[in-house]
Amino acid sequence: MSGVHLGISSSDMEMQMMQTHTAPRPTIPAPEKIPVRLTVNGVEMQLKLAPWTTLLDALRDHLDLTGPKKGCDHGQCGACTVLVDGRRIVSCLTLAVMKDGAKVTTIEGLATDGALHPLQQAFMMAEGKAKTDDEIRELMSGNICRCGAYPNIVAAIQQAMGQS
Repeated sequence: MSGVHLGISSSDMEMQMMQTHTAPRPTIPAPEKIPVRLTVNGVEMQLKLAPWTTLLDALRDHLDLTGPKKGCDHGQCGACTVLVDGRRIVSCLTLAVMKDGAKVTTIEGLATDGALHPLQQAFMMAEGKAKTDDEIRELMSGNICRCGAYPNIVAAIQQAMGQS
C-alpha cells in the first residue's frame, strides 16, 4: 500500500503497534498434574503427570524405560509399541492419563528369569494372526524400517514362529 495515504504517519503507526503489542496479557495457570497409576512390567507405579503427557514420555522420561523409542512421533513407525492390558498400542499417540490403572508391558518386561522372550511372539504370534509370510508382512505394515533390515526381521519372526 505504498501509494495509499491514510492520513497516519509511519511514526504514529509504529507507536500504535508498540502500544498494542506491549499490553499485558493475562497469565493462564498451568493445569494441575494428574495422578496416574500404572502397573509397568509387573511393578505398580504412581505418577503425577501433566494431562498432555504421552504414555511414551511417561515411560521414558518419568520411569527411565528406554526400550520404547520415539521414532516418528506420529504412530507410524512402531518404535514406541508397548502392550497395554495385553494389546499392542503405539504409546506416542496415547495419553498416559487415558491408561490410568492399566497394565503396561515394555520390551524390558518381556524377559523371564533373565531369558529374553521373542519379541515377535509377544507382539504378533500371541495374537494368533501371523501364520504365513504374507500375514507377517501385513502385520508389519506401518512399521517403517529405515535400516534396510526388513527381510531379516521377517526371517526372525519366521524363526520365532518355529520356536513357539
